[in-house]
Amino acid sequence: MTAMQLTGSDFSQPQPSRSSAAASQDSARIWPAVEPATITASFERPDPGVLSDTIPAFFIGRNKEGFWVARDVDGKTGGIFLFENSAMAFAIRNSRPAGCATIYPSERFELDLENRGNPMIGYLAPLTRLMTALTKRLAGVAGK
Repeated sequence: MTAMQLTGSDFSQPQPSRSSAAASQDSARIWPAVEPATITASFERPDPGVLSDTIPAFFIGRNKEGFWVARDVDGKTGGIFLFENSAMAFAIRNSRPAGCATIYPSERFELDLENRGNPMIGYLAPLTRLMTALTKRLAGVAGK
């Protein structure tokens, strides 16, 4: 069974309501980008009653920047990719000749191994963060 732990803000605390005057003051300010909560994934093999230990398995999902991640359950290999089908091809290629089971976690996760996927991701990740920040900033300026 796959277990995910959410770390970050305490969402159980009720948030105070604000007046419309305070809200209109906030719209004039440019607020820093809020980082999404960090997800710590537990990469555990599914129960043997669900998936035989002889079948290779890969987790496939997205990381916080939206890139696709493929990681084998045993922690031997993994990679980051632009497209889902590239992550799937990586999983299939690394489980030949038998093929593999794929597990799609419901939460985003980060690759905790050396990236054996697309080497350009190391250059694209900072650019996507910059573009996201610029887009948010421009949207705030255009709304004035």
